[in-house]
Amino acid sequence: MSTETGDGWRRPGPTAEQQRLDRYAGLGATALALLSLTLARSTGTFLLGPPPSGLEQVLWTVAVPLPLIWRRRFPAATTLVIAAAFIGSQARAVPEWQLSQWALFGALYTLGAWGPDRRLSRRLRLGVIGAMFGWLGISYALRYADLRAEPFADAIGPVPPMLAAMIAGVLVNILFFGFAYFIGETAWLAACRQHELARQAEQLRRSQAETREHAVVGERVRIARELHDVVAHHVSVMGVQASACRRVFDKDPAKARVALTAIEETARTAVEELRRMLGVLRASDGDSERAARAAGIDQLDAVVERARESGLRATLGVYGEPRPLPESLSQAAYRVVQEATTNALKHATGASLLDVRVRYLAHEVEVEVTDDGRATRAANADGLGLIGMRERVHTHGGELTAGPRTGGGWRVRVRFPLPVTAGRPA
Repeated sequence: MSTETGDGWRRPGPTAEQQRLDRYAGLGATALALLSLTLARSTGTFLLGPPPSGLEQVLWTVAVPLPLIWRRRFPAATTLVIAAAFIGSQARAVPEWQLSQWALFGALYTLGAWGPDRRLSRRLRLGVIGAMFGWLGISYALRYADLRAEPFADAIGPVPPMLAAMIAGVLVNILFFGFAYFIGETAWLAACRQHELARQAEQLRRSQAETREHAVVGERVRIARELHDVVAHHVSVMGVQASACRRVFDKDPAKARVALTAIEETARTAVEELRRMLGVLRASDGDSERAARAAGIDQLDAVVERARESGLRATLGVYGEPRPLPESLSQAAYRVVQEATTNALKHATGASLLDVRVRYLAHEVEVEVTDDGRATRAANADGLGLIGMRERVHTHGGELTAGPRTGGGWRVRVRFPLPVTAGRPA
């Protein structure tokens, strides 16, 4: 069973443990009520008038608190039954009323805290409270003629004794029923807020899990990009050099030795960059930034030199006044040139020329890599290399253009906007 609020929240019904506690509470309250009845009959104080027979007194005494065993499962029905039994026992002048009134208090509280319909719950509680005050007025009216002045012989206050007694009774009942109504509402609001806190905590947990997952994915992408940039470039150069060495090994041993030397140097460079990359991945943020400074736009001549060693006529041109760039932007430009050179070596059939140009403009830096080979890279347009370049360029708010040239060959052009802190040419 679930209880539904006006705003759509459904409060979980009582658990098996709560229902068991309700049974114990109802039976315990019934036993205490019977004890209270025994004590009241033993003292002979029958304040409500001559009582009925003993069996009837026991039945009325049991009828009021016993429904508490279902108070959280059926709060509305429990409240109505206890209210009706309480009025009936009062009308029959049953001497036990102390425990009965607290059973009524518990029923009103439970209806406020567990009522399935908030609007109906409020109406039922107000209706029961109104009925109790109505019964109080009726009982005063019925007993007024029987009351004598002797109990108030020592009264000295300014208010008539009978009126004072009636006002006191009304005030006590206002406090009694008002408190039952108030703590019932408070208990329901507390449960609602606890549910909201639990929901927000679950949302926070899911958000943190998604953040961790995104961080892991981002780290994997960064590792894949670094591995591709470092390994693919040098392995491609080594493959080209090995192919050249194989072709001239018997005819021209001197050229073969040059190719083997280039392969050795390229392998050594690849190992060094792999070590640096692993240091970046293992280091803290500050150490990672320092380790990443090894590659930058000022080292493009090394990339061009390796392209020359692979058999291309490679040139590097710098136009405009060079000025300091942020380290991350400088490294991104270096990686773009490195990847474009690797693609020219791997995919440009018949390429003999590689032209690398760096242009320092007023508000941006432009990097362009072109070759004269036949463009066979359309099928690999969405390969890891171009994906890595796009990610690097997008990170810095730049623009990437990659495609065949009009006169033949392939062009990769990247424009990075310069940050405000970068120096401007005079």
